[in-house]
Amino acid sequence: MRKLELPTQGLNTLFGVQDQNIKYLESLLDVNIGARGNELLIDGDERDIATVEHILKDFGDLFDEGNTFTDKELKDAFKQIADDRAYSLKDHFQKARFNPSGKKTVAPKTANQRKYLDAIAANDLVFGIGVAGTGKSFLAVAMAVDALFKKQVSRIILTRPAVEAGERLGFLPGDLQDKVDPYLRPLYDALFDLVDAEKVTKMLEKRIIEIAPLAFMRGRTLSDAFIILDEAQNTTSEQMKMFLTRIGFGSKAVVTGDKTQIDLPRGQKSGLKEAERVLADIDAIEFVYFSEKDVVRHKLVQMIVKAYEKDSEGTAAPSE
Repeated sequence: MRKLELPTQGLNTLFGVQDQNIKYLESLLDVNIGARGNELLIDGDERDIATVEHILKDFGDLFDEGNTFTDKELKDAFKQIADDRAYSLKDHFQKARFNPSGKKTVAPKTANQRKYLDAIAANDLVFGIGVAGTGKSFLAVAMAVDALFKKQVSRIILTRPAVEAGERLGFLPGDLQDKVDPYLRPLYDALFDLVDAEKVTKMLEKRIIEIAPLAFMRGRTLSDAFIILDEAQNTTSEQMKMFLTRIGFGSKAVVTGDKTQIDLPRGQKSGLKEAERVLADIDAIEFVYFSEKDVVRHKLVQMIVKAYEKDSEGTAAPSE
């Protein structure tokens, strides 16, 4: 058993409402944590006790420095530390979090999300592949906004292949832009979540930020830009090659996709699947994979994704 002391006010924050934070930490690690006054008593597996000690020491230092924490932020940090013991509470609150434009702080909620952000920072081309709701697109947009506001790039280009997921864009009312905008709405939503609406509108007007279907990229060289290709599972082989060869000097590109949601006509190969195979051995390109464990939407989404994956595995057609 180990003993540690924390300020009483710090203990209230650490334990959370009805001790939910500390109970969650106990559920992640093989430990029991009790309090006697401002003294914490930790009992359990030696390795897990050492991990909790590091967490509590970091928490005490951060609290003394005036940092504030929500219950959700602490739980996210606890989960990542339990998954990766080399990660620390100080890493999470001092290094991993960033505020792209001053409006909203962004922080990885899973170890894979952290790996994804690190990969984007370190490489000019990154593929984020995995199921819906894992933050692939949002985090890529956040990194793009961060790079733009830090003047690392001069513009952001967000694009998607205009493949219809059962809907017919041609029957929608309005001109081409009216038809395309709803399809690209998730990219707009991410931007408006991260940047004040007035700033986004001005940057769209000045073409500092461009959101357009993938077909609009043909024939262009995209230099000094942060480029995101979203829903890349719906690119054809030709479209993917076209996109990847648009990348110019001073640019960074992120390709996101979910191989379980391909809407291409039957028999047509996915450009994302082909790129995954063809580019696998190029060191300067990094692939980051997400699973249902990384889903950060409503907890039901994680359960739904897992159920569909299980059903797909059970009903998969035998290979020829």
